Formats: sequence, C-alpha cells, structure tokens
Amino acid sequence: MSQLLTVAAEEMENPLVPPIPELVIGLIAFVIVFGFLAWKLLPNINKVLEERREAIEGGIEKAEAAQTEAQSVLEQYKAQLAEARHEAARLRQEAQEQGATLIAEMRAEGQRQREEIVAAGHTQIEADRKAASSALRQDVGKLATVLAGKLVGESLEDHARQSRVIDRFLDELEEKAEASR
Repeated sequence: MSQLLTVAAEEMENPLVPPIPELVIGLIAFVIVFGFLAWKLLPNINKVLEERREAIEGGIEKAEAAQTEAQSVLEQYKAQLAEARHEAARLRQEAQEQGATLIAEMRAEGQRQREEIVAAGHTQIEADRKAASSALRQDVGKLATVLAGKLVGESLEDHARQSRVIDRFLDELEEKAEASR
C-alpha cells in the first residue's frame, strides 16, 4: 500500500505546476535573458522607434510645408489666371474698339467713294446731255432748214441766218416744255 500511496501521491501532484527547483532555474534564466535583451536590444529598439517617430514628424512637417507651398502656388496661379482674364478682356475690348473704328473709317471711305462716283456720273451725264443736245440741235436744224427750203422753195443755205432761226425755234420749244412741267 505504501507503494500505492506513493504512486497516488505522485499522481496527485498537479502536472501544470512545475516543481520548485525548475521554477527557480526558469525564473533565473528568464531574468538573465530579459536583462540581456534589455541591455542589448532595448536601446536599438528605442533608437529605431525614435528614428521612426522623427521620420514621421519630419514627414508631417514636410507635408505641411509642401501643402503650404502648394496653397501659395495655387493662390499665385489664381492671381495670374485672374490677371490673364482681365488682360484678355482688355485686349478683347481694345480689338472691338479698333474694329468699330476701322468699320467707321471704311464706311466713311466707302461713302466718300460713292459720292465721288455719283458726282462723276452726274458730270458725265450732264456732259453727255449737252453733247446730245448739241448734236440734236444740229440735226434738227439741218432737217428744219431742208424742210423749210422745200416749203418756201428757195435755199436757206446762209449759215448765220440758219443758226439764228434754229436757235430761236429750239429756245421756244424749251420754254414751252418748261412751262408745261
């Protein structure tokens, strides 16, 4: 039975609870490893974490600086764009004014040329009318002289007398035409 009790006692021990000597040795080994890691690894970890924090903060600062610069460039761009629009509007207005001035000048020149053409036409018409009137007077005078000579039975070849008779006759016709108007 005593063997049974020893076996039962051994079985009664909790398998999850290690024996005390193993626990002490494990604890000492843990402290040694932890101390070694804290002594060797912890400064490197802290150094890497500090560099990472500085890089993040530097990145944030750079991003803020870049954003500020981008905002400044955007404002400059907007100002230049507004200035360019203003300049374009001014140039468009000048072009419209120059166009209107040019159109007015061209109209005036066209009007002047039209008046010159009309005046030249009137002058030409008047000259043609006088030439036709003169030619008509001569033709009518010759025909009238021939007809009068046949009616009277004697020749009216005296040019001076013939011209006076014809002129008097045509003047009377013109007076009657003007009076009837």
